[in-house]
Amino acid sequence: MTPLLVLAGAMVGAPLRYLIDHAVQSRHTTAFPWGTFAVNACGSFVLGLLAAGALDGSVPGSVLALLGTGLCGALTTYSTFSYETVRLFTDGARVLAVVNVSVSVAAGFAAAGLGALLGSLIRG
Repeated sequence: MTPLLVLAGAMVGAPLRYLIDHAVQSRHTTAFPWGTFAVNACGSFVLGLLAAGALDGSVPGSVLALLGTGLCGALTTYSTFSYETVRLFTDGARVLAVVNVSVSVAAGFAAAGLGALLGSLIRG
């Protein structure tokens, strides 16, 4: 059953990633990959929320599989983040490449932490 839950979540997460990435990136004219940044930060927030709930027992494993592994796994993207960073670097935008890595990693940690904090406040 768990593989089907992961698959169902991924079937929503992958197109959602495409739509969010496209919507965000189309509003910016810079070389910075704002779309990838947005999906990774959003996915980190949701995963932080879910993981904190799973740790305290309020989020069942089935929900974690569906939304954490399936949805967030397909929504977020390390491969595109890596590719876009390398592309920035090789295109001569080395400062943007370093900013992309630094800001994306910091935002991911912060978003996951905020999700965990919000989850603990909601659950009391």
